[in-house]
Amino acid sequence: MNDGERVPWVVGVSGASGTPYAAAVVRGLLDAGEAVDLVVSRASRLTLLDETGIGFRDAHWQEDLHAWLARGADGKPGTFDVDIDAVRHWPAGDLAAGPSSGSYPVKGMIVVPASTAAVAGIALGLSKDLLQRAASVTLKERRTLVVVVRETPLSGQTLKQMVALDEAGAVVLPASPAFYAGATHIQDLVDFVAGRVLDAAGVAHTLYRRWEGELGGGSRRG
Repeated sequence: MNDGERVPWVVGVSGASGTPYAAAVVRGLLDAGEAVDLVVSRASRLTLLDETGIGFRDAHWQEDLHAWLARGADGKPGTFDVDIDAVRHWPAGDLAAGPSSGSYPVKGMIVVPASTAAVAGIALGLSKDLLQRAASVTLKERRTLVVVVRETPLSGQTLKQMVALDEAGAVVLPASPAFYAGATHIQDLVDFVAGRVLDAAGVAHTLYRRWEGELGGGSRRG
């Protein structure tokens, strides 16, 4: 794949808890042969450090990203074999980055996890950082935007902002794991949410067992 043919998905990671969701989505996109433009907000770096012990540094992003994506949701390092050659990283403060412009070709954007601050900023059309700017561009260009809200409980104001996002054309997808797929491990629950995100983006995957209309299927998994 050369740069002239490269049309990535932008993945924005905000400061909400749930960095394993972001890792699973990025792995799913890469496994599907998709290119990824990654924006890791300043707040999310603190969450990533807290949840995984991994620091994310602009100058060493490849090393840090590989360690993050290889880590399982249970915290075990080296769980996944990952190839990050198709990932391009843009610093969150770079408002001149490719995804800040509608003329930069992308397939769409996924914000995962999405904090209430990110929800508010995107709904209001703010551009305080590259994540918000790229999301605003995605909406104005009528491209797919999936906002994976990870917060509970939700205030009335946040609910109004989520409705505003829906009305603007975004897919509002709460990080709500289901159990009918027969989860036996924390990674299964994370992968279910990641799979639903990829479903919303129209990206093929095999991250979870789909409902087949038969009761008890999940309990017979394996």
